[in-house]
Formats: sequence, C-alpha cells, structure tokens
Amino acid sequence: MKTIVAAAAAALLLASCTQEQQNKLGRDIQNWTGTNGVLEIYAGDKLVRRFVRVDKLSTALGTADGEPRAYRYGYGVLDENLNFVADAGEKKVYFEIGGFGNYVFFENPR
Repeated sequence: MKTIVAAAAAALLLASCTQEQQNKLGRDIQNWTGTNGVLEIYAGDKLVRRFVRVDKLSTALGTADGEPRAYRYGYGVLDENLNFVADAGEKKVYFEIGGFGNYVFFENPR
C-alpha cells in the first residue's frame, strides 16, 4: 500500500512540473547515473576525432556575467583508432569544442 501511495505522489508531483522542469530532472538523473556517450568531430564530411565514454557535454558560462559561452566541454576517452572502444593506452582527456564546430553527440551503440 505504501508503495502505491508513494508512486501516486511521485506521478502527481511530476505531472505538476513544467516541461522544462521535467527535462531538467531527467538531465539531473542522467548526469547522476552517467551515459555512454560518443562525441564525433568532423572536418567537412571527414571524421577527425572521436571521444567515447563521454558522460555529458557542458556549456561554459562566463564567470562575471553568467552568460553562456560559444563552446562546450567535457571529458571522454580519445578513441584514437576510431573503433568505439576505450582500448588499453587510450586515456580519458578533457576537451572543448567551439559552438560553431561540426560535431555529433550520441549514445554509444555498442
């Protein structure tokens, strides 16, 4: 009975949130649980870099004004041989990508 009441209360609370609040809650849960993201960076139509095991991409904010900056950053394993696997010797690195870059971020299909 307690489980049913708790589930009903959670559903009512979620339903009362705006779509933006629901999206933020979903992102917070995803950030907590982690993702298996892949970031691919292209030069024209050619793949030039791939990062695997990326938890999330973050938008930089200005220190003084708090305004979003024109780049994103994160941490991931540089997939040097482009095989979607974090092989021995491939290390986790910090990266930044410009806001006008040509990139794709998605969940690892493997």
